[in-house]
Amino acid sequence: MATNTLQALFRRLFRDRTIRVTTEGIRFLLLTLAVGIAAVNTGNNLFYLLLAMMLSLVVLSGLLSEQCVRRLDLHRHLPDYLFVNQPTTATLRVVNHKSRLPSVSLRLLDVVAGNDLDRGIHITHLAPAASTLCSYPLLVRQRGPYRLDGIRIVTPFPFGLFYKKSFYPLEATLIVCPEIIPLPPLQLLEVNALGQDHARARRGPGNSLHNLREFRPGDDSRAIHWMTTARTAKLMLKETEAEDRRSITVAISTVAPDEAENSFERGLSIGASLIDHFLRDGYQVRLILGDQQDLLACGTDQSLNLFHALALCERCPTTTGAVIRQSMARALAEAHEGPTILLSPWIDPARNEEFSSVDYIVSPQSHRELFDDTGSSLSA
Repeated sequence: MATNTLQALFRRLFRDRTIRVTTEGIRFLLLTLAVGIAAVNTGNNLFYLLLAMMLSLVVLSGLLSEQCVRRLDLHRHLPDYLFVNQPTTATLRVVNHKSRLPSVSLRLLDVVAGNDLDRGIHITHLAPAASTLCSYPLLVRQRGPYRLDGIRIVTPFPFGLFYKKSFYPLEATLIVCPEIIPLPPLQLLEVNALGQDHARARRGPGNSLHNLREFRPGDDSRAIHWMTTARTAKLMLKETEAEDRRSITVAISTVAPDEAENSFERGLSIGASLIDHFLRDGYQVRLILGDQQDLLACGTDQSLNLFHALALCERCPTTTGAVIRQSMARALAEAHEGPTILLSPWIDPARNEEFSSVDYIVSPQSHRELFDDTGSSLSA
């Protein structure tokens, strides 16, 4: 029973703690060993005193470094999503809960899939009962969930003989969306011509009246409709109708063989780039992602669900191609508004028969052309 208690206490005290000897530490330990050998061989009291001092420095180094990495609290803030190869900023708040001792010379490492990643975060001095906010760039090169396991704190304090490491679990998952590739000017002219004749009334900046509603805290007081306010004895707000009310549907086929994996990822990047462009231009965008998702967004503030769906999209085997084609064809036939762009990462012989009503098809051959300055990207 006593043995189990001691083991539990040992695990609690040294949980997630590691120590590594530096180059200077190796030299110091070798010198300590040499002094110890000399003290034993000669029996000189001065050698024993020197040996005791050097051993006390080793013990003191371990105690002080342990105090530096103990009783810290960390909080991390991440963006809702980010795009492949597009840097963003993450923030980390570090709190020192020790009432009397500071934490000195700290280096903070991100732990991702068991690997330590240096983000360049250094804290020279963190006073007792104080906190600090650190910002660092975050760049991911692969689409999908990006899991962060925690933070590893490293310090060489006080003498630089050892690196004391302490791991703080701080799990978080970040959704990484496909890469946004800039559309070239020549292709923008063709893309912007889509949906000119498809209008749909929606709220937005404009001159026409869209709706009257009660004033809410945070609304712009300049939009108060005073005539209706005087008639109803309530503050009424005038909502205008957006002048640009175009709609478009972006459909992406998720069927592709294993050898078309790169083409599939390229198609998702093209789809994300088109969606980003249309939403910024004020379009209402409908995304049909195989038979997995059918989502609608209007404006960049509603784009989160669309980009998350692209980030988590999975490639389907060709054996399910017929079922997915039929599901996409039905989705395109129902509530169809505006023109449709179909992105197909794989040449399916039955595609043209299933999607004969699609306005534009982006095939694997045109994937490269879509973001080049030469050639036409969309085929009617």
